[in-house]
Amino acid sequence: MARILIIEDEAKIARFLELELKHEGYEVLIAGDGRVGLEKALKENVDLIILDIMLPGLSGIEVCRRVRQESNVPIIMLTAKDDVTDKVAGLDMGADDYMTKPFAIEELLARIRVALNRVRNMTREVNSDILQVGDLKLNLASRSAYYKDDELVLTKKEFELLECLMKNKNIALTREQLLNKVWDYEYFGDTNVVDVYIRYLRQKIDEKYGVQLISTVRGVGYIIKDQ
Repeated sequence: MARILIIEDEAKIARFLELELKHEGYEVLIAGDGRVGLEKALKENVDLIILDIMLPGLSGIEVCRRVRQESNVPIIMLTAKDDVTDKVAGLDMGADDYMTKPFAIEELLARIRVALNRVRNMTREVNSDILQVGDLKLNLASRSAYYKDDELVLTKKEFELLECLMKNKNIALTREQLLNKVWDYEYFGDTNVVDVYIRYLRQKIDEKYGVQLISTVRGVGYIIKDQ
């Protein structure tokens, strides 16, 4: 369930939005001025902010600016007049979208769904670049590996072998499968090269940190299991 923060000083509008959003299944927080709204935006775990531009305490523009210094939470700004200057200022401060009062609630709900879906898609894209088993993490985008907070120094083949095992975690892979996946089908060398590189990885991870991430499956090959 997404949590939405409404920062709006007009009580009737805030109450109307609260009822509509709760009806759609959202959890709702409300702040009636800019300072309280900023505090909630930074301290509460919210998924989206509906932010009025004209607020007592701090303006919506200033709230947006300060939130953006610490968070990428989606912000939809509300402006009481169709003023291009307000819209440009809000977008320049990092707002994701804006709506002019009065507005149709159906359109606002649609824009909320779009903003939340965009964040979810971005999160999935980021997570798809991360492989993790226990305290071992691979970042495929940056080609970096970490055990807890320690960065591991891996060669290209060590990284690719570890990547292959982690992508197939809980599945025992034969030496031939690992050879084909990591060294590709054009490699005609001895399958013992897999054992050699497994030993390298164990030295850099298992032996160094006193764990057993890479297990030997007798008569089959190797496996990394969920910790």
